[in-house]
Amino acid sequence: MATTEIPTEGAQSAPPPEEPERRPGTRRRHRGRTAAVVVALVAAGGAGAIFANPFDSARSQDPAASSQDTATNTAKVTKGTLSSRTQQNGTLGYAGSYDVVNKASGTVTRVPAVGQVIRQGKPLYWVDGEPVILLKGARTPVYRALERGDEGEDVKQLNAALVELGYATDEQIDPDSDYFSRQTRWALKKLQDDVGVEETGKLSLGQALFLPVDEIRVTSVDAVIGGSAAPGKPIIQGSSTGRQVTVELNASQQSDVKVGDKVTITMPDDTSTPGVVSSVGKVAKQGENKTTIDVTIKPTKPKVTGRLDKAPVQVAIVSDTVKDVLSVPVDALLALAGGGYAVEVVKAGGTATELIPVETRLFDGSAGRVEVSGDRLRAGQDVVVPGS
Repeated sequence: MATTEIPTEGAQSAPPPEEPERRPGTRRRHRGRTAAVVVALVAAGGAGAIFANPFDSARSQDPAASSQDTATNTAKVTKGTLSSRTQQNGTLGYAGSYDVVNKASGTVTRVPAVGQVIRQGKPLYWVDGEPVILLKGARTPVYRALERGDEGEDVKQLNAALVELGYATDEQIDPDSDYFSRQTRWALKKLQDDVGVEETGKLSLGQALFLPVDEIRVTSVDAVIGGSAAPGKPIIQGSSTGRQVTVELNASQQSDVKVGDKVTITMPDDTSTPGVVSSVGKVAKQGENKTTIDVTIKPTKPKVTGRLDKAPVQVAIVSDTVKDVLSVPVDALLALAGGGYAVEVVKAGGTATELIPVETRLFDGSAGRVEVSGDRLRAGQDVVVPGS
């Protein structure tokens, strides 16, 4: 490579600087962006957040030496989209936490096993040999027996559950109706027949419990077989079967992530599956060294994430995205003695180079590129980078 035509007094050894601050007004979150969150799931480890100096690899030397004394390559100045990412710790597990509080009276005669999944319409546990049925509903806790002629929010959730289970059509029972009708009684008798209890067409207090999920995964059992099943006593604790990743995000980064942001979850075997940010916390939690909010991520294909619960994970979150910007490899940067950066651009014909000062902005760690701007910088130009 021919020597540069630009005097080199300004390009000399200097310690790698920190990532330059953005100028006011030069970087704003792209309003129409399609944000992505890349989630690298690891079965163990999950160390603290990683924040590397993005310009550690920036060259700080005489450009003439770069082209004469060491092997060099060239790379293109490109125009496109860049994203900035930060590393966070996260936890892979199951969504939700639910307490199953008993309403029946008697003796506990059977309980489920930890890890067992119980679906709507099936027994949660048994009291005096009679099953207590799981039904979906979150409006009103069980507080009374129900029979034909009753009205209320608890009746509405019973009607909705019976329709959802297929014991009646929505033409036979309006799932939004709060009236215990003849059709409700008929559908309830069918459910009672299926679970093996007396077909009374009445829902006695404690015969069913309502939870806001279609199925529950048992995480712990508080009751003891042979123990008392007193009303108000916790029997089971559980979660939903929905998979999620939870991230404790620094509260200052709350505006960088929003519900609906697309994610990519990368498994330990390097396979990946898509997901989406399902919630961004609004209440901050004070920790030892920082204030955080909870961000939850829902995998689109949950089966791919396996069955690990409370597994430490590492999460790379996109904190900023810019479009239609010029960028170069980080290795192409030359740190100037007077401050700032330049790139060594190959002139037309490839027989000489020139040093062009640039302003650096967003750093894309995954691509190893940095956003740059300069008066004489154009897409398609060749810039010098260190050779292998």
